Amino acid sequence: MIKLIGIALIILGVCSVAWGGFNYKTKEKIVDIGPIEATRETTHHVPVAPLAGGLALAVGIGLLVIRKG
Repeated sequence: MIKLIGIALIILGVCSVAWGGFNYKTKEKIVDIGPIEATRETTHHVPVAPLAGGLALAVGIGLLVIRKG
């Protein structure tokens, strides 16, 4: 189980350092008058600090090394 957690942390760490965050979209209703409806789609960016990705990577490697030892 610890090996699986270590591998998952390594993958998450590498991905967060490589991309620097993730995006998601939301839809917001602006006007709703009878049959007329207007919506707006907004893209939000959630940054992930490179330090957090590096920390996850280091902990994942540490878990794999401790598991072998």
